Amino acid sequence: MGDIMSLIKYTDKERDLLARLMRAEAVGEGDLGMLMVGNVGINRILANCLTFKNIRTIPDMIYQNPGGFVGKDSPLFFSNPTTAQRNLADRVIKGHYFFPATNALWFYAPSSGASCQSTWWEQELAGRYKNHCFYKPDRGVCQELY
Repeated sequence: MGDIMSLIKYTDKERDLLARLMRAEAVGEGDLGMLMVGNVGINRILANCLTFKNIRTIPDMIYQNPGGFVGKDSPLFFSNPTTAQRNLADRVIKGHYFFPATNALWFYAPSSGASCQSTWWEQELAGRYKNHCFYKPDRGVCQELY
């Protein structure tokens, strides 16, 4: 079970699910890219706002329908995470945040050579890391994130 320093309650199996999602969504973006995907996932669990009002666990977040993550359908999602990937998941569960994913609830990868849209689903661009654009709700919409 998650320790006292965790942002959320979780089991080892759930932590492994998060590590697998982070890998499936961003292994090509390196450790920092995977950490940012983890930040978005944890933010969705913490945020009691918008389309995330009933998302309270790692499985709720990953399998949210509609609105979950496409990475859950990737072959990269189905094998066990490595120790290094588990350690990355532990870091985001403990509250290590990485800009521009700090307050973000969404991200997407634009087509090759394209820039990030200034808004996505009416949300403000927080910034870009490699091939992922991160989006955050306005301050005051999701108090849990600020």
